[in-house]
Amino acid sequence: MAEHLASITWQRGSDAFLDRRYHRAHQWQFDGGATVAASSSPHVVPLPYSDAAAVDPEEAFVAALSSCHMLWFLDLACRDGWRVDHYRDDAVGTMAPDDQGRPVVAHVQLRPVTRFDPAHAPSQEALEALHHRAHAACFLANSVRTRIDCAPVLETAPAA
Repeated sequence: MAEHLASITWQRGSDAFLDRRYHRAHQWQFDGGATVAASSSPHVVPLPYSDAAAVDPEEAFVAALSSCHMLWFLDLACRDGWRVDHYRDDAVGTMAPDDQGRPVVAHVQLRPVTRFDPAHAPSQEALEALHHRAHAACFLANSVRTRIDCAPVLETAPAA
């Protein structure tokens, strides 16, 4: 199976760090070359230690689920002969405590609005079935309970 790579980089700079007053801005770099400004959410870590203009992990999670769903939807619509002209999803992720009281993205509401060529548009019933099939096929929707392992490597700066 394919591997999907992402490099996440953060640098302390001149922040003291141990006083917990350090910036959370960092970069995501993907194997195709795209670089994205990232940060903690200002809902989790207040400004100025977060960058509100950057993508936070919770937003990225919601966007990834929405994007995966859309890509499957477009593929299935094409296969079924429905000509999609425009697709927009203003997806929303809601944080809430899980059974053990830990904050999690407890719910993601996809809200796709799809415009079709009138000569090649499904009925409302067929549209709903198409979205159901896209959800069932979406790799990420099927991966939400993914096992996550960590293999840490320790480095220390040379003594001054």
